[in-house]
Amino acid sequence: MTGSAFGKSLRLLRSSDFQAVFDDAPFRASHKHLLVLARPSGLDYPRLGLVIAKKNIRLAVQRNRIKRIARESFRLQQHKLAGIDAIVLARRELDVFDNRQLHRLFQQQWQRICQKAQKHHPTRLQDQDKNQDKK
Repeated sequence: MTGSAFGKSLRLLRSSDFQAVFDDAPFRASHKHLLVLARPSGLDYPRLGLVIAKKNIRLAVQRNRIKRIARESFRLQQHKLAGIDAIVLARRELDVFDNRQLHRLFQQQWQRICQKAQKHHPTRLQDQDKNQDKK
């Protein structure tokens, strides 16, 4: 996927895609209000799935805001996350964060996932960073 759009190919859409990440997620980034699960996908681009339950975030406007910011932060970090399937799970009280705090929180979690993935496959992610620097 070229550019920094967030097209349909960058989303986990099927139940089997979600289940693969839930069953085997070697990379995890946990926070009191948020959990990110990730695994290598074998693709050249990253994919994102969102689980923002009404049980944890009561108001639809807050769920939509969290999803929008999660997608935006993922879109901005996608070049670092190539080849990874990730799922964001919201926990209780994530909606108390303002937009700036949410952006910062997601950025920290994506960095943690990148670091863990780099330890798992150091050459692949370093090659991707070098290719990104050349563009």
